[in-house]
Amino acid sequence: MMKFTISSIFFNVFLIITLVFQTHASKINYRSNKYKALFIFGDSFLDAGNNNYINTTSLDQANFLPYGETYFKFPTGRFSDGRLISDFIAEYANIPLVPPFLQPGYNQYYNGVNFASGGAGALVETFQGSGIPFKTQARNFKKVTAWLRHKLGSSDSKTLLSNAVYMFSIGSNDYLSPILTNSNVLKYYSHSEYVSMVVGNFTSTIKEIHKSGARKFAILNLPPLGCLPGTRIIQSQGKVSCLKELSSLTSIHNQALYVALLELEKQLRDFKFTLYDLNSDITQMINDPLKYGLKEGKSACCGSGSFRGKYSCGGKRGEKHFELCHKPNEHLFWDSYHLTENAYKQLAARMWDHTGNSHTIGNYIISDFFQ
Repeated sequence: MMKFTISSIFFNVFLIITLVFQTHASKINYRSNKYKALFIFGDSFLDAGNNNYINTTSLDQANFLPYGETYFKFPTGRFSDGRLISDFIAEYANIPLVPPFLQPGYNQYYNGVNFASGGAGALVETFQGSGIPFKTQARNFKKVTAWLRHKLGSSDSKTLLSNAVYMFSIGSNDYLSPILTNSNVLKYYSHSEYVSMVVGNFTSTIKEIHKSGARKFAILNLPPLGCLPGTRIIQSQGKVSCLKELSSLTSIHNQALYVALLELEKQLRDFKFTLYDLNSDITQMINDPLKYGLKEGKSACCGSGSFRGKYSCGGKRGEKHFELCHKPNEHLFWDSYHLTENAYKQLAARMWDHTGNSHTIGNYIISDFFQ
């Protein structure tokens, strides 16, 4: 006999209501606001629930409480207490909440879809078998372009794809994976060589997505990976520091990423990009949380151990014990590696509005792409 839990019943009801709303909203929005779409690629910073539907472990899933508790009141698969940067960008652009590609029964792509997957990297070997690699996400995008051609015809689908905005957050796991899994890969390559592989894979996949019709690219660079609750270290005499190797890799990657985008701008027809300096923005929030209305910039809201940096939030990742703060909106970090909804909302607002914004690199900001 099949057993149902209260959690599974609530999740199924939530899924049905969401599916009906998204399908209806997508059709209405397509008719009233033609060719406005957001396609999302990347890792757990942008995953809206794709990993709910793949065979992976709870290390790469967030479909259990307290994830989702703030806004949705239920875990949706987002690695936060609520919404992500991409959710707020969609709201600012007047697009319905962008659903995960693997959500059962959803195939209305007029306003875009979310391909991002927790654990994904630019390298196929990164956390292999745990998430949906970037190259596979690009292949899934090709399936969507075929669907759009079938539904809209060649001319209208080409217009939709060229007017759409493509959002990316990828690369963090390529550097976290060797550290967290005690891999020897970084012993065989210099930091520059390894970064070249990661950025090279990213670039080749971007070219494929461009070949399929994309023109407007909004990219987040890597956050300060060495200074997350899960990577901070306590040295002798209680001194706290960031993990130097990760900080070095992050810095080299972000520089190489910008150079690669400038090259793509020269090589690819009508290629436009905006690069958001997530690294400097989050670093400032870590160092001066009060400036951003936060009380805590270093310790996570949910987890255990020092800085609540142990990845135990929810009690389903090998350790049942975890601590949970009372007010997530006062924290920068939600768990060991991810941010709170309040933090994501602030980042999205600065990403959208150029006023006083010193974190956008390039000739455009993301709101320009939705004009």
